[in-house]
Amino acid sequence: MFYFLIVIAVLLLGYAAVLVSFVRRGKKIPPSAYLGLAALNGLILAAVLAWAISR
Repeated sequence: MFYFLIVIAVLLLGYAAVLVSFVRRGKKIPPSAYLGLAALNGLILAAVLAWAISR
């Protein structure tokens, strides 16, 4: 479970880096990108809660 959390965290950081690169180039971030970011954040939160409860 710990490795799963690390993988999801790395994916979230990579996705955030892509969004930051869009902003730096002056492009607008599509609304669906926010949904993807929220989904990854929710997945991390759910995984952390499940991991904490199982301990």
